[in-house]
This record gives sequence, C-alpha cells and structure tokens, in this order.
Amino acid sequence: MMLTLVGVSDGMLHDVAERSRGTGADIMIRPPGSSLIGFSGGTMPEGIVAKVAQQPHIKIATGSLMQQVSRVLTSIAGINLDEFDAMSGGFNYLEGGPFRAPDDLIVDDVEARMSHLHVGSIVDFGIKWRVAGIVQSGKFSRMFADLKSLQEKYSATGKISVIWVKLDNPANTQAVIEQLKAAGLKDYPIYSVEEYASLISTSNIPLLQQFTLVVIGIGVVIGFLVVFLSMYTAVLERTREIGILKALGASPGYIMGILLRETVLLSAVGVMAGIAMSYASRALLHVFAPSFGMEIVFRWWPIAGAIALGAALIGAIYPGLKAAHQDAIEALSYD
Repeated sequence: MMLTLVGVSDGMLHDVAERSRGTGADIMIRPPGSSLIGFSGGTMPEGIVAKVAQQPHIKIATGSLMQQVSRVLTSIAGINLDEFDAMSGGFNYLEGGPFRAPDDLIVDDVEARMSHLHVGSIVDFGIKWRVAGIVQSGKFSRMFADLKSLQEKYSATGKISVIWVKLDNPANTQAVIEQLKAAGLKDYPIYSVEEYASLISTSNIPLLQQFTLVVIGIGVVIGFLVVFLSMYTAVLERTREIGILKALGASPGYIMGILLRETVLLSAVGVMAGIAMSYASRALLHVFAPSFGMEIVFRWWPIAGAIALGAALIGAIYPGLKAAHQDAIEALSYD
C-alpha cells in the first residue's frame, strides 16, 4: 500500500513536470495567488501576452487557458495552435489532424486509450466536443481546444491561465525573468520551466505529503494489529509445544527468540511480496487508468521494509513474552 501510494504520487507529479517541459518554453508566468500544482482556478487578462512579447530576448509568447470540466482531474487546454506548434515543435499526430471547427478537440494517446476515443468520437462535458485528432502524449495537457472557442464556451473571454515564453537563448532566462518583473509583473509568479519542474515534488505540496503520512500511519497501525493477532493466535495454538520446550529446559529467551525469528521471516516475505505487488499495481494502472502514472520508488523500499519490520516486531513482543513466561505444567495441560 505504501509503495503504491507513493509511486502514484511521484508518477503523477513527474508526469506534470515532463508535460510542462514538453511545451518547449523556457519561462512560464502564472496568475497572482495561483497554486504551484495545477493551472486551473486562476486567470489573468490575455492582453498581458502582448506586453510580454515586446520584451527583449523573447522569441514567442503565447497564452493558454486551462478549463476544468466535469470529470475529476480532467481539464481542457485552450491554445493558439500555430503559436503552440512553433514553441513546442508541433504535435505528433497518431490519428486525424488539428482542430478546424469551434467544437473540435485534440486528445493525447493516454486520454484516448483511457476513454476509448477515436477520431470522430463525441465527448460530452456538458458541452459536446468532437475528437479531431489523437496525438502523442507529453505536451502540457491531455486535451486541447482552440483558445478562442474554449473562452467563449466557458464564459472566459479574454482570460488565460498561463503564459508560456520561449527565448532566443535559454542562457537569458534569469535576465528576462528580472526584466518581466520590472515591467510591471512583480505580483505574478514567474518561473523558468526547469525551476517549476524541479518544484513539482511531494515535499513542496503539503496536503499531499500530509495525506501520504496519514495513510502510512494507518498502514502501520493495521500492520501492528494484524501481526499482534496472528502471533497471539500462534502462541495459543502452540501452548503444548511451548510447554514441552520449557519442560526440556528451554529458557524464556530461547522461546522468545523462536517467535521473533518467525516474525522477522514473515515480515521479510511480506516486504518482498509488497514490492512484487507494487509492480502488479503499476501494470494494472497502466491498463485500467493510464492517466494515473505510477513509478517504482526504489528509495522507499528500505523505508517501507523498516516500517513493516518495526510494526511486526512491536506486535509480536507481547505474545512472545506471554509464551516465554508460561508455566510448563499449565502449558502441558492446555487442551
């Protein structure tokens, strides 16, 4: 459970970072007060794009609107297709082609596979869209529409969520960020795309980090209770055997050692099974929920193993002590 949860968190954040890099931009500008993760929920005037484009060393500046639609974690990116193609190097079309009509939609191959879409499919988010093209994933969003059309359909005329900026030379990135702030955009979060990608991590998203810790804590408590119950039951079932060992001269430490070694062995097998199951979880997510990218988090293997072993040992201590201090005569008479 721990490896799957952390793997999904890391995988989705890594995917966001890589799709931001896929725009081909060097700088991104966000609305004041917008959150680090996610582009919806905040807008700024589209007229700012022209002001940005006038600054020295800026080759292309284009605005995008991220519109949240009915499904959870589903949004459409409104783009100026010609500008976006010039910045990103263009889409790699696997089926169909660019949008031409106001209700046309481009989706990436991940969204198409997850939602069983093909060219000509109708997608209904309260507003109906027709799939005009399916492209290779990796460029900013999973669904794209014409910016003007998206603004009109969702009553966001003249609004955008992010400005992407491509420079004549990436070496000028920091200088351009400083001149943009001096040009009246000091209240706008401005990042280099590489800086933004590096910030997309669980350590920089407090709610996600807290959620992960809460789930891990629940897992530890459940693990402790399961091991405690299992070991307690095992001690009861072996009462006569333990009595025989004590009658033969086995010390409390010897009996305790037998039970703790069994606990460690079972924990080690459980950890290996958990690691194997994390690979199975990734395979299942790839088939049934491809948008939830999951990574194999090798750095968590020793952490998860230590947590599992610690919880198991703590859960085994009381049953082990109870077994070690049983009276031999009472144990032999146990039925």
